[in-house]
This record gives sequence, C-alpha cells and structure tokens, in this order.
Amino acid sequence: MDSGAPEQQPGWSPEEGRVPLAVVVVDRDGRVSHWSTGARRLFGPDRSEAVGRPADELLPVSGLLDGGLGDDPYAAWRATGTAAAPGPHRAAPAVPRARPAPDHVPGADGAPGQAAGRAQGPGTASGRSLAPGSGAWYGGAPGDEPCPVSGRARLPGPGGDRTDVLWWAYPLAGPGTGRLLVLAADAARYGGDLEVAPGFALHTEFDGSDELAARLPEILPSTSVGEATRIVDQILEQGYPVLEFSHRHRIPVTPDWGVPRRPGRRPQRTTPLGEGSAAQAAAAAEAAGDLEYAAVRERLEFLNEVSSRIGSSLDLARTIQEVSTAVVPRFTDVAGTYLREQVVAGEGFPEGPPDATTMWHRVAVEHVDEPGRWDDVIPVGEAMPFPVHTPFFQCMTTGEPVLVPRISEQAGTAIAAQFEKRDIRPLITGRSMLVVPLKARTVVLGFMILLRHPGRAPFDDMDRVTGAELAARAGLVLDNARMYTHQENVAETLQDSMLPKVPARLPGCDTATRYLPGTLLGRVGGDWFDTVKLSGARTALVVGDVMGHGIHSAAMMGQLRTAVQTMAGLDVPPAQLLRKLDDLAQRLGEHYLATCLYAVYDPVAGVLELANAGHVPPVLVRAADGRSELLDLPPGAPVGVGGVPFEAVRVPVEPGDRLVMCTDGLVEMRGEDIGVGLATLCESAAHPAASMDDACDTVIRALARRGGRKDDVALLMARLNGVPADDVARWRLDAEPRSVRQARELVRAQLAEWRLDPLADTLQLLVSELVTNALRHSGSRRPVDVRLVRTESLMCEVADGGRTLPALRDAGPDDEAGRGLHVLNALAQEWGTGRAGDGTAVWFELPLPRKGTSGT
Repeated sequence: MDSGAPEQQPGWSPEEGRVPLAVVVVDRDGRVSHWSTGARRLFGPDRSEAVGRPADELLPVSGLLDGGLGDDPYAAWRATGTAAAPGPHRAAPAVPRARPAPDHVPGADGAPGQAAGRAQGPGTASGRSLAPGSGAWYGGAPGDEPCPVSGRARLPGPGGDRTDVLWWAYPLAGPGTGRLLVLAADAARYGGDLEVAPGFALHTEFDGSDELAARLPEILPSTSVGEATRIVDQILEQGYPVLEFSHRHRIPVTPDWGVPRRPGRRPQRTTPLGEGSAAQAAAAAEAAGDLEYAAVRERLEFLNEVSSRIGSSLDLARTIQEVSTAVVPRFTDVAGTYLREQVVAGEGFPEGPPDATTMWHRVAVEHVDEPGRWDDVIPVGEAMPFPVHTPFFQCMTTGEPVLVPRISEQAGTAIAAQFEKRDIRPLITGRSMLVVPLKARTVVLGFMILLRHPGRAPFDDMDRVTGAELAARAGLVLDNARMYTHQENVAETLQDSMLPKVPARLPGCDTATRYLPGTLLGRVGGDWFDTVKLSGARTALVVGDVMGHGIHSAAMMGQLRTAVQTMAGLDVPPAQLLRKLDDLAQRLGEHYLATCLYAVYDPVAGVLELANAGHVPPVLVRAADGRSELLDLPPGAPVGVGGVPFEAVRVPVEPGDRLVMCTDGLVEMRGEDIGVGLATLCESAAHPAASMDDACDTVIRALARRGGRKDDVALLMARLNGVPADDVARWRLDAEPRSVRQARELVRAQLAEWRLDPLADTLQLLVSELVTNALRHSGSRRPVDVRLVRTESLMCEVADGGRTLPALRDAGPDDEAGRGLHVLNALAQEWGTGRAGDGTAVWFELPLPRKGTSGT
C-alpha cells in the first residue's frame, strides 16, 4: 500500500492491502520451529540459522515468552506493548478487562519513544502474556480466552540496518508443538510520514471476507490440511490482522508470500464461522485446495533448500552428515542413516537385492534430544542385519517408503528385539516413524529412519511423498560420493600396487623413498621409483616419469616399470637398457613418452654406472666434505622418441656418499626457472640428517616452501655404504673337473676365517653344484669365477663364459642331470641368473647365522 488509508472502509479490495509477510512459529520451548522465506528477507538469518534458536533473540516477543512473571502477571506485557481501547464500532464481550499499560514504552531495541505494541482481541482491549510452558495466555483473570498481541519495533535487519517492523502474534491452542504464530511486515513500505500500526478486527467486518479466509492458508507452514484449517480458524476467531491508520480506518492484511496465486482457484467462504460445525466443515473444504497448494509449495521450497545444502563435497562421510543435518529439526526430530557394507567400504555397486543377512552400517544419527541420549543405545559405526518382520526390511526390499503413524508398544517391542541388552523402546514408542530408501538407479544403497516426537504432528501421506523425494535426491548425492570414493580407492590401490615396497637395506647401500601425488590432478600419476637386486651384491636404482597424468599414464608407467625390472634382472647394461625401453615405448604407441634415470651401484668396486633418458640429473652428496653436486650426464631424450642414442657414465664413489634421484615435479615450478629448483635440491640434499628418512623429509620440506606444486613427486635416496675388502673373497678356477673339489675347500676355509662355519655344509653343496654346471654346460674353456660377499647376508656368485642362462627344468627318475638348480632353489634364501660381461652368472644368498651359532 503506497498511500494513506482509504476514506471509506467498504471500498476496500483484496489487492489494496496486499502485504508481504514474514511467518514464524515458536514451539513450546520458546524456540523457532518455522522460519519462512519472508522472515529471512525481513530479518536476515536464513532458515538453517534461525530454526532451533530462542525466539526472543530474533523477534520482539521476549515479554510474551518470559517465564518470570512473579506477582504481577502484567509486568512482562508492559515490557512489550500497550493496551488500546476498542474502536467505537466493536462490541466488547463479557470478559474481564486487563489493566492498561502506558501509551509509550521503550521499543524492542531498548530506545525510548518507539511505537508501542497493542494487545487486542475481537471486541476486547486486554493486555495479555503467554503463560510459561502451558500454551495459555495470561489475561486479567483466570479463564480468559486467548487473544493475539501486536506491536511495532525497530530491529536489526539484513546488512546490519535497523528495520521498522510491524508484527502480530497469535497463541496456538490444541495438539502440536506450535505455541505462538508470529506474522511480521516491513513498516517502511507504507511511507515514513504515515502513522500506521498493527491491529486486529473480525474478518467479517470487511468486504471480501471469503477472499481473506482463502488467502490466509498460503502463509502457513507445511502441515496437514486438518491442522492448517484449525490454525486458520483460530486466527479468524481471535482477530484478523489489520493495518490501522486511525481508530476508524483499518485495512485488513492480504497475505502475500511473494509469488502469484495459483490461477483459477478462488474458493468462496460465504458462511461466517460460528454458525455450526457443518458450516465450518464446508468452509474448511472450500479452503482445502489452497491449503494443499500452500503445503506443496512449502514442501518444494524445503526440498530445494535441502538440495542446495547437500552434495557440497564428494566426501562420503561429509555428504552423509549434510543429509542428516538438513532434515533435523525441520522435517524430523531424529534421523538415523544406514548404508550397505559395500557403500561404506567404497567398493562397487552392491550385488543382488538385500535380504535378512545383509549387514547395514549405522553411519549417522542426528537428533534434537538431550546430548548422549541416543549415542549409548545406537552408536554410530555399528553394523547389523534387520529381520524380515521389521519396517526397515520392507523398505530396503521394496525400495518404497514405509510410514508408521505411531509406534505402538507391540511394534516397539518387536523392533527392539534385535538390540541385545539395549532397550530402545523408551526412545521409539509413541513416536511417528517414516523409513525412506536411499536409492540410485533402482539399487538400494541404504535407508533413513526418521522419527518425530509424540508431541509433534505425525508423519502423513504428504510427508511420505516429501520423504521419498528427499531420499531420492540424497540417494543420488550419496551415489556420486560412493562412486568418487570407489574411484579414489581404485586409483590409490593402482598407484600403491605399481609403487614397489623398496627395502630400507640392500647389499652395500641404504635407501629411502617418498611419493607425493599431484595436488590438483588426483592420486594417480606416472612417476615411479624402483630398486632391483643384481648379481655380485650390486643394486639397480631407477626413477622414471611418464608424461601426462591419470589412469593412462599410470598404466603406461606399470608397463615400463615391469620392463625395466625384467631387463635389470637380466643384467642388461644401463645404456642398452634405455635403448630397449625406447623401442618398447614406440611399440606400445606413439604417445608413450617417459623420462628415466637408471643407475647401477657396485659396492665392491665403489662405482656408479648411470644412463639418462631426458630425466632430471641426480645429486651426489660427498661424505668426505658434505659437498653436493649435480652429476653431469649425457641428457639423452625421453624414451618413446626413437632414434636417439644413450650413453652410460661411470662415477667413482666412496662409502657414505649419498645419491639423490627425483622426478621434475619436485624441482620444477610454473613461472620459475628449473635451475632454482635444482639449486634448492642440491642445498637441501647436503643438509646433515640423522637418518635416510630424515634426509628425505628435509628435501621435501625445502622444495615445498616455494609452494605451487601440482605435479607428482617421486624421490629415491641411497646411501652408498660400499663393501669392505675384508668382506669379499674371489677365486678364478681352471675349467677342469678337479676345480669342483678345489671350490669346496676354498669356500670352507673362507667361512672358517669369517667364523661362519654353520653355513659350510650348505655352501659347499651349492658351490659344488654350480661349478659342476659351469664346467658341463657352459660350452666354454674360460676359467670359472667364484666370489663370496659378506654383507647382511652371505652372497655367492659363480660366473662362466657360457652364452645361455641356466634355467630350472624337470628331471625324470632316470635322468642324470637337471637337479642342480632344484637343490639351489630349495636351500637358498634367494637366487638368480644374469649376464656377467660376455658370459653368464648364477648367484644366491644364504642368511647369516644368529649370534651364538657361529661355531666359535
């Protein structure tokens, strides 16, 4: 309304007093239980912030809810509003008058001189206050009829500004948790010069009373048709809200929810209330269409809000919590969420329909009861099946919601039977229950158990539909989170399976590794590291990086890593290995490109042999002076380019030197020269550290300070300990049969010197078999080399000039040969074959005897 009050009251039209209203319901505990969209626009807080808060923190109704009335029942009222005399056109009923309060009292914000409130029932001028905890209104004497209260106040509004608010408060009687219905409007829309105040009048005093009764249900919260009709009747009987421009000119408020009315629906209310139950029933039936329309609109708004609040994350646990908190307390008082075992584990889609043996995990319980009441009885994390006689089994097998208006004593006992030694009957008996399935593509992932307090309106058919729609939306969100969790688990498993478990101690060296997935590119990448044990106590050290990211890069990485392991086991020299790897990458596809750094450490000779295929150069930290340097290697080209030669470089090393190999994700940063990262790598690698793990962490922290890392990181660090000369024994034997006995005598004497006599019998047997095989099957007259190396184990190597690598074969009962490697396989801790120069070698390891069993 944009101008002054109309001159003649009968000329009023329904559109003339159209007022956007905020609608708030306060429960019997004095807390907000309903907060409309108009309330958010007028006062600022959204529904999630307002529902559940004390009403006197948000609205000027502290006096109406004040429990401390003391000896003066009107004290609380005088702090809120002013009684006004009835207009001359109103007839006062036979009820006691309340003591009038002063005409001007401090406003709701505490500033003196604000416009006062009014307490007016139809035909009365009683100032009244709500009796605490009873749902009745205080009046001048016991037995007074409940009456509404109105007022005007300046309150904090959106953005921190003060808002001039007109408000009307109605007591709600009858069943349900509602205690107070508050309507509010922005007074500023009527102009600053107008003296407008809220008031009440019988709706039948105005033309278009049927229109007033029909539009009122549009602003009510979502309730059943019967309950909404009861509330409308109370409002109409207690006094219709009006805008009062003077005691003679009042305009009834036409509720406006900010959306157009449904076209074609104009229910008529021709019979005044009070002319009999039949007339009231007919009037209620005429308004039922718009009541349902308003309720459906409210439910759609609720579903839209819930949809906007859930699914903010693909984390399964967070999504479950969002779904639970979205429905409590607005839609239900208790919400328990159960998911199938496969969903919780992040596995694939559950197979087959659920049955009585299906395990359901309780993943969330949200409620408004006192803290801890549910936690001990139905703790989160418990898994259990549900028998066929329960409504939960019916829901999960049919995929349809199950509504139990009230849980009877018998039903509560049947449900509680599966909770051993825990009596849940006091928690569920008498409550209304709705069980809704959480489905995705017709597969039931879980279900939600929703319970309402006995004092709250039970779930009805409309709630069933709303719950089903809510569960359908939540099920899709949960399925998205489940699929994401499943993909994350697959990616993590894939990555972990492709990254080897590198032992911390190898012959002649100690190692430590780190792998960091890309920060923005998921857990799967193409970076890898590896170590391979070679003959002669040597170790191959590998770091590689497949170009690109994701599953395809990880798959290519797995293929290349397997190829490197195979060729390293055959003791292919570094440069030749990269050449063969390049050929393999070209055969796999034109887009298979990767960088690789391959090094072989010989702890006996104290030599590193390295070859590089377009990779970041390694850092060598010298133990003598702590100096670090980038090794100058021929850069080569990434494998897969083709036609590019690779060269190997031999670098002498001393015991205690450290080799640092990494991928470019550690040193390369967008917008920064890679030289800066390499310099930081050299500096951090030279930093003293108590252990290899500490040294790795120092490097990672130093490079991470620059920030902005997006690529994967693979880091391999090796401390090159070497093998002392006293722990190595080597003999060259002539290619003659007598060398077999000579070999046995030599190794026995050496074991006696090392005080390893318990190994003598086993070692003599195995050396005798290998030397015999070398003499019989190598086809060469070149001398046979035998070498023993003592490290954390005893390693023995027998090399000859043969061209064919020995292999296990089946030996028949009458065969004279073919059993030597079977004996080796049975007695050795580990063994293998490989190339030794232009010949072949067979090596094996025996564990060292425990202390006290050396025979000394």
